Amino acid sequence: MSVDSPTFDEPSLFPPQHLDYATLEARIRALSPSTDEARVERVVVRLSNNRRRMPGRVRLDVDAGVVGDRWIDGRNPKRHSQVTLMRYDVARVMTGGNEVAILGDNLFASIDTSAENLPPGSLLRVGTALCEVTHKPHEGCSKFAARLGEDAWNLTLSDDFKVTQLRGVHLSVVESGEVGEGDTISLLRRV
Repeated sequence: MSVDSPTFDEPSLFPPQHLDYATLEARIRALSPSTDEARVERVVVRLSNNRRRMPGRVRLDVDAGVVGDRWIDGRNPKRHSQVTLMRYDVARVMTGGNEVAILGDNLFASIDTSAENLPPGSLLRVGTALCEVTHKPHEGCSKFAARLGEDAWNLTLSDDFKVTQLRGVHLSVVESGEVGEGDTISLLRRV
């Protein structure tokens, strides 16, 4: 794991413009179906002061979540939100093809994150770690709306897309291990 990986201030990652609802919807609907096994495209460690580090490889720890991520610095970190996983191709649409690290998620892979495919309790092999999809919904927040616009946030919450879980899922780490860009995320058990 490299400690010399690039670190970016969040504002430097902002897309130049927010896409409107109709454009986002059309582009999301045009995506190819994702799979139950996908390559990890981006690994992100969220630092304090809205900074991001993209180390390429991280350790996922049963107690610490993504080692070095600000999750552990929270007032009362909850295991049900240790790691966030978002579908990479959806993230690229949302950011207008710009850097996905702005979204604040830890892992990006073009795996089907829908509620039907990854219901709570599903087990994933994430690199060498074992993770479980948690019950906590990953719906975004006002930070997401500020970064990508109200239309993007409204799309993720719309009845048409809510079950597809466009914002992705929360994971808890069941067995510690490492994951890096190019590694595989595989669905082992669907509940």
